[in-house]
Amino acid sequence: MKRISPAEQDLIRRYLLWCYKTTKEDLDRIDRYFTQALVDRRLLDLFLKNKETSAVYQQKIAEFQVYMGTKEKNALGKKYLNLKKKTLHPGYWYLQSRLAAIEQVIVEFLGRKELKSIQAAYEKEMTRRILEATEHS
Repeated sequence: MKRISPAEQDLIRRYLLWCYKTTKEDLDRIDRYFTQALVDRRLLDLFLKNKETSAVYQQKIAEFQVYMGTKEKNALGKKYLNLKKKTLHPGYWYLQSRLAAIEQVIVEFLGRKELKSIQAAYEKEMTRRILEATEHS
């Protein structure tokens, strides 16, 4: 590999950081619905165990169940081309492959420690965005 100057190293790091961020965000937009489904199912279990029997409470639970179903159906269509065969949607498969390749290139150019640093910075930024959001989107 060609010798890389410190300035080039900085440019490479920023570019790989941008590649990681944008690809991980796109992949997370799909994957988060599957992890949310795990949490939503547990929440629903707890809601159903509640002794509250009012019509308003029961209506809220029914609305939550519809919300869960719609969200899961939409996510399945983004991740799978054929759900029965568990065939991944080409766009999803590409994002997974792209992220793996970016992580490999980060390790090759910057080292495993820097990959961990970039991953941690991404998680910190996503958490910051959630905590600072003023409206639900």
